[in-house]
Amino acid sequence: MAENDSVIAAARSWKGEPMAIATVVSTWGSAPRPKGSHMLVHADGRFEGSVSGGCVESDILATAAEVIAGAPFQLRNYGVADAAAWEVGLPCGGEIAVMVQPVSAEGFDPELFDRIAEARDQGDALTVTTDLKTGHSDARPIETGEVFVNRYDPPRRLLIVGAVQIAQALAGLARELGIETVVIDPRARFLTEERFPGVTLDDRWPDEAIAAYRPGPSTAVVTLSHDIKIDDPALIAALASDAAYVGALGSRKSHAARRERLASEGVTPENIDRIDAPVGLDIGAIGPSEIALSVAAAMIGAFNDRR
Repeated sequence: MAENDSVIAAARSWKGEPMAIATVVSTWGSAPRPKGSHMLVHADGRFEGSVSGGCVESDILATAAEVIAGAPFQLRNYGVADAAAWEVGLPCGGEIAVMVQPVSAEGFDPELFDRIAEARDQGDALTVTTDLKTGHSDARPIETGEVFVNRYDPPRRLLIVGAVQIAQALAGLARELGIETVVIDPRARFLTEERFPGVTLDDRWPDEAIAAYRPGPSTAVVTLSHDIKIDDPALIAALASDAAYVGALGSRKSHAARRERLASEGVTPENIDRIDAPVGLDIGAIGPSEIALSVAAAMIGAFNDRR
C-alpha cells in the first residue's frame, strides 16, 4: 500500500542499524489502519509509519525497544476493552493485532526491503509471508503453520490524457493522495510546467506513451482532452492493458458514439464496458475541481476493489 512507501524508504536509509518493524496482521470493526500497515522503529527512538493513527503507537514504541534489545518477536492485541483503552487502546471501537519483529535475518530480513523496492520499481508486486509462530518473514511461501501474507503492490500511478483544466485539479488531488501522476498531451501549448507543477509531463501521442508505461493493477488511465484524435487511441491502449481504472470524459451521448468507434477499431464489448463514462462518481459535480474530485474518488474505489 502507498502508506508503506515511507517505511520502505526509511528502512533502506537506516540499513545496518538496529530496528524493529510493527505490522497490523488482523483487524476487526473500526480499525484505523488496514492489515499490512507498518511502523518502523529505530533503536534511537525515531520511527516511520503508523499502525493505528496514534492510538497505540506509544505501546508499540516500548515493545519495539524490547525487541531491538533482544526480546523475541511479539504479537500484541488492542481494543476498546483494554484496561487503559484511552491510553493504549482503540477508543474508536475497533480491534487490531500487531506483530513486532526485529529487522534481522531471524525476523524481517533487511534484504526484503530492497527486494520490495526493486519489485515496485519494475511495476511488479512482491508477497512476503510471515510465520506467526516463529516471527520469521520470507519472500518464499511458507506452506505450514499459521502465517500472515502481505502483498506489496507497485506504487499507484495515474496517467492523465489531456492537459486541460480538469487535469490540473486532478493532478493536484492525486499528488496529495500520494499517487504518481503523468500528464500526457502532444499539444505543447497545453503541456507546460507552469500549468502542472511537480508533475511528470509526456508529449508523446497517448497510445505510444501509455504502452510505454505498461499500465497494471496499480495504474489508472483517465482521458480528458475531449478530442477524438487524442482520447480514442489512449483508450484503445489502456483497454489492452490490465489497468485498474479507465475513465473517459464526456456525456452519455458522446460515450455511445465512442463505443461505436472503439468497436470499429476491434475493441471487444467486454473491454469497452470497462470504461467509466461519464467519468467519476455521480456527485452532481459542477466545475473542474468538483469533477476532478469525483474522478479521484472513482479511481480510489477501483484501486481498493482490485486490491
